[in-house]
Amino acid sequence: MSVRERLIGLPVIVQLALAGSLAMLIPAGHAAAAAEWAMARIFLHSAIGCTLLLVLVSLAMAGRIPADRSRAVLPTMLGAYAVLPLVLAVPLAAALPDTGLFNAWWEMLSCLTTTGATLYAPDLLHPSLHLWRSVVGWLGGLFVLVAAIALLAPLHVGGFEIVSGASLGLADGAREPGTRSRAPRPDSQIRRISADPGARMWRWGAEVAPLYIGLTAALWLALMMLGDPALVALCRAMGTLSTSGIGPIAGPVGEPGSGVATEAVIALFLLPALTRRFWPGGNELQLAPGLRDDPELRIAAGLVLSVTLVLMVRPLLGAIGVVGAVAPPEAAAPGVIGDLARAFAAAWGAAFTALSFLTTTGWTSIHFEGSRAWSGLSAPGLIMAGLAMMGGGVATAAGGVKLLRVYALARHSKRELERIVHPASVAGGGARARQLRQGGAHLAFIFFMLFAMSLALVVVLVTIRPIRLETATILSVAALTNTGPLAEAIPLIQAYQSDAGSAGAPWAGWAGLTVFTKAVLAGAMVAGRIETLALLAMLSPGLWRR
Repeated sequence: MSVRERLIGLPVIVQLALAGSLAMLIPAGHAAAAAEWAMARIFLHSAIGCTLLLVLVSLAMAGRIPADRSRAVLPTMLGAYAVLPLVLAVPLAAALPDTGLFNAWWEMLSCLTTTGATLYAPDLLHPSLHLWRSVVGWLGGLFVLVAAIALLAPLHVGGFEIVSGASLGLADGAREPGTRSRAPRPDSQIRRISADPGARMWRWGAEVAPLYIGLTAALWLALMMLGDPALVALCRAMGTLSTSGIGPIAGPVGEPGSGVATEAVIALFLLPALTRRFWPGGNELQLAPGLRDDPELRIAAGLVLSVTLVLMVRPLLGAIGVVGAVAPPEAAAPGVIGDLARAFAAAWGAAFTALSFLTTTGWTSIHFEGSRAWSGLSAPGLIMAGLAMMGGGVATAAGGVKLLRVYALARHSKRELERIVHPASVAGGGARARQLRQGGAHLAFIFFMLFAMSLALVVVLVTIRPIRLETATILSVAALTNTGPLAEAIPLIQAYQSDAGSAGAPWAGWAGLTVFTKAVLAGAMVAGRIETLALLAMLSPGLWRR
């Protein structure tokens, strides 16, 4: 048996832990290149120790009888997000001995789920630790892209249930008693590879990883050419492709680079988070032959344009007396040219930030403050929270509800209105469109309700501690949508005074939360990453019946 076959035969969690252990050599090399020998030793020793331990585990499991892993996919993903951060937290806990293992685990879980929430101020962390956070977030994005097509698609969860028309949690060929057998879809590549999840992970990882690495390298080089330092450019490139929003410095993404040019390049690389068609696999998710008719891209363009218009039209309404007047920010130059430049800058700031939060990345533009001043709204960041809840494309690294579910509900609503006007009308579009309008819309509505119930439950658990309802809601939305920077884009107040009931404690960031609150939000991150519908699919009797 070859080494590759032995690795494929290992549990998926062990394979992922081995990859994470070897990835520790990246920040070790960075620290050694900067002559930071103490930090280099921490990462090197952590990599050696974790790798040796996992090799011993692998040898101990070498003689076991191979088990049927096709029905343990969802529990495996859940276990990966619970156990893998412990391995990744070893160098972080060793480098920051005062942080504790729980906080190190929470930080790594936030990175692995591409949430990007952090407990540490950027200027207090060593550059190699920033690189490690970015690498973990980048690996988390790669794992999501591969797992979506290799693990979730055969079970018809994670968004694939909208167009597949199959029972949740059941692989092709499996069926519940009392139901007709469903033949596998002949045009799908996923089901022809292997019934073993480990083999599918290797198969699709070999296709997704080169493109993922190539896009990251291209964005890294582009950002360095535009003026970003090498480490900042690398971390932002990884944070963009993984939609984690992890960076080594605080502030808008256009600093310290070339401003709008840097943001324009990043916006181009955010597009793969809006639809699966830019990545290998997921052919059944393509509802249109070309980019122009892609429903997810069209909805994303409409949402970004709508948010930009909402933020830009407010001063016009104030000028004609419909609402209170707004004083826009001062122009950079006098005259018409200065006014136009100010207007275009505010529009770009709104559009870029809207696209970033729609993909659950959380980057902000250098002109976003100008957009806020231009709009005159007291809390335009709440619009960004709504965009984060919408989310990006199905089977991408983006979080949220996903655009395809929004599209399915929109098509269903349109069809219902048509039936009201013309009761005898017949909808066209073929079997795929019919499935999307009927069964797909039904499952999308169920997911929306589950998302709302999950949000309500997380808010209730977070407010057990003395936290304001507004703050608890934003924290819950940020965790469930895997958009950690959302909590930094909106002014928050943490606690009430017990005597007066007014705001008493200023927002101290994620680090100011209690252990219980962090644990609740950690569970919300995992639920948002795997999706509540997939977690409920684990309870399906057909998934466990042999």
